[in-house]
Amino acid sequence: MATTATPNGAEPVNTLSASGSYSGKVRHMKIANAYGTAIFYGDFVKPVAAGGVELDAGTATLTPIGIFVGCSYTDPTSNQLTFSQYYPASTAADDISAYVVDDPDLVFKIQADATLAQTTMFLNAGAVQTAGSTDFGRSKNALDASTAATTATLPLRIVEFVEGPTSAVGDAYTDVLCIYNAGDHAYRNSTGV
Repeated sequence: MATTATPNGAEPVNTLSASGSYSGKVRHMKIANAYGTAIFYGDFVKPVAAGGVELDAGTATLTPIGIFVGCSYTDPTSNQLTFSQYYPASTAADDISAYVVDDPDLVFKIQADATLAQTTMFLNAGAVQTAGSTDFGRSKNALDASTAATTATLPLRIVEFVEGPTSAVGDAYTDVLCIYNAGDHAYRNSTGV
């Protein structure tokens, strides 16, 4: 039973696409040299006009291109190629590459910040944005249970509950499977960046 808040951001698990099985493919996308905000495994990232990605810190709205699952860069101190679960803020490197799961049909697991009843199935919800853990490199973002509604502009759609030894419908912190709400994903948004 999920009686403790242990949010880990968004965890890619599947796809709605009928064109094939889920493979966990990532796309390499640039992060600007010395970008000033840390990005953690499980954070949403958005495209920016400079041609790369940055943290998508939205709550009631998001414009994600995908979920950040790590990065690589040349460490400015050791001059060694470094692979990391999170991007340390203000890293001075010209070769920072974010690994992003950018499938617009992605299904991802995320923990709610409170109880969700069965009646929240197929409702939309916002996100709770919290700074991630530099010890583990993981996001601490969650689904905002208090926002679950039919509101079309909320960015996350609840499509299933995670039932198992650590989570069930009605638990204090329910784990759910979500998709991006229609039109919120950068590939489906008709407005360019």
